[in-house]
Amino acid sequence: MKVGIAGAGGIGSNVAVFLARSGVRRFKLVDMDRVEAGNLNRQFYFRDQIGRFKVAALAENLRRIVPDAEIESLVARLDNASMATCFDDCDVVVEGFDGRAEKKMLLEALAPGGRPIVSASGVAGCNLDGIRTHCFGQCTVIGDFCTDADQSPCHAPKVALVAAMMAHVVLEKGGYYDCPTQK
Repeated sequence: MKVGIAGAGGIGSNVAVFLARSGVRRFKLVDMDRVEAGNLNRQFYFRDQIGRFKVAALAENLRRIVPDAEIESLVARLDNASMATCFDDCDVVVEGFDGRAEKKMLLEALAPGGRPIVSASGVAGCNLDGIRTHCFGQCTVIGDFCTDADQSPCHAPKVALVAAMMAHVVLEKGGYYDCPTQK
């Protein structure tokens, strides 16, 4: 299974780590941002990686876990024209964007192709009780569906919990184990 990860921030970097530790060996990482000091509290990067492109730093970190991983890293800003084709070679796509517009664009571009998409909505704040899973066709969305990063800061425990749940869904969709999806 090859997993595409659109956005290598809090969600994308943590989902990738959980997947690598669970046996996934093929990734396509797409992001245009660089690691910043403010990312270190919730993203899978280290102080000596500040200033590097996130996809390059994440690929390095994943290879420290799984040396034989096949990782394609693309430093790119996805747009309407590239979104649909960028992940053609991926079996599952993880949406890890910060902005609503990018999230919407990815879902609209990829949903018609029938490829499983795992997305997040509402990962900011401290409340873990409201986290739930919704399935819409081939798209699974996990989060509290109400706490936006514009309203509250993102904290490592909630980001990691949502990322772990997303990785679980990716593993289910990829046939890594046979558990019914929580609805």
